[in-house]
Amino acid sequence: MKPEPVRIAVDAMGGDHGPNVIVPGAALALDAHPDLAFLLFGDEGSIRPHLARYPRLEARASVHHTEVAVRMDDKPSQALRTGRRTSSMWLAIEAVKTHAADVAVSAGNTGALMAMAKTCLRTLPDIDRPAIAALWPTIRGNSVVLDLGATIGADANQLVDLSIMGAAMAEVILGRDHPTVGLLNIGVEEIKGLEDVKKASKLLRESALPTFDYHGFVEGDDIPKGTVDVVVTEGFTGNIALKTAEGTAKQIGIYLREALGRTLLSRIGYFFARGALASLKEKIDPRKVNGGVFLGLDGIVIKSHGGSDAVATAGAIAIGYAMARNDLLSKMKNRLAHAHAALRASGTLEAAGGAERAASAS
Repeated sequence: MKPEPVRIAVDAMGGDHGPNVIVPGAALALDAHPDLAFLLFGDEGSIRPHLARYPRLEARASVHHTEVAVRMDDKPSQALRTGRRTSSMWLAIEAVKTHAADVAVSAGNTGALMAMAKTCLRTLPDIDRPAIAALWPTIRGNSVVLDLGATIGADANQLVDLSIMGAAMAEVILGRDHPTVGLLNIGVEEIKGLEDVKKASKLLRESALPTFDYHGFVEGDDIPKGTVDVVVTEGFTGNIALKTAEGTAKQIGIYLREALGRTLLSRIGYFFARGALASLKEKIDPRKVNGGVFLGLDGIVIKSHGGSDAVATAGAIAIGYAMARNDLLSKMKNRLAHAHAALRASGTLEAAGGAERAASAS
């Protein structure tokens, strides 16, 4: 018996390029995963000409017309006022809520997407705030890093929640049976760091949650090393780390181009080294791991980079496909419920400053 198709709701008007890139990206994703089906939301007149170039995709896709699209420079509050229940972004998310789709994917405005997703889908039980998680290229392969900017600040209980959700994602996406988790800090010594980070570390050590191994504190240089499978931090620090890494990668690329084009000898060297340089580009190209996952919502939402090309769009869809096919949402719900029950039973949830949450959940 064939498995049921994984249904992807796509905001076809999102990002810098809209259907010009999103439709070809969906076609590439379908080539890799023939059991995909698509719901494309946006201006039908703009979508159909692109869709007609891909007969296989056209047969696996339905187009849902709306003339309302969230702009990349819209404020989240403005997007909610003008695009709620009518925009391509909202309708893609709503398809997940009504179970018409398994995953929503958008390359649109990040703040608007988070605001709409949280309003439409709500958060999982006991989750205060959602997070943005992404795959990060490392020497050992890929790691999961979160939060990359959904919210600023996090208390000890929220950092524990991020650890549980990130570990579930690492298991599903990276195939790690018992992932290792580290808290990002300014040093590996237990006496260093903010009080909430130290409290979270104590909670994770004492609770010994069975679905992952808590490694301890990690520093910034541990992220590219791949020291752990999951790196946990709050959104302010996580976003700075992400933008710094992106900027450094661009800087290295510029340095390489300048160095290899400086002299005749260096240009000859490039000719012989181009295979190795292509391999390097393959490893550090962010398109290969494109797609920020909104964790903590009662539904799967993937944020593709606004400037994504077709390959990157296909990569974001592939992440959503893997999460849906491996039932990440149910696994995450179960693990969060068991972890919170264990923490309440031991009294550590209240000790970390979560008494209000514990009381509201009981």
